Amino acid sequence: MKTITFKVTEEEDRVIRTQARRAKLTVSEYLRRKLRSDTRSSGSVDVAKSPATGAPAFCGDADMPPLNQDTVREMLSQFP
Repeated sequence: MKTITFKVTEEEDRVIRTQARRAKLTVSEYLRRKLRSDTRSSGSVDVAKSPATGAPAFCGDADMPPLNQDTVREMLSQFP
């Protein structure tokens, strides 16, 4: 695996480390996940009634990644 080194301000460092801690991730893993989520298509997500159960369900654009445990965890890691 390659190593990338870059400079950030003290405030940027504090924010990155705080967000990584909240997500219970290392700084490296937090930044990798952040990069992956920012480069994905930002399609829209709506809540609709499931035709099978009548319960509310998330539905998104066809090109969006599937909603599963990993994608939910990634979304929640960015939640303040």
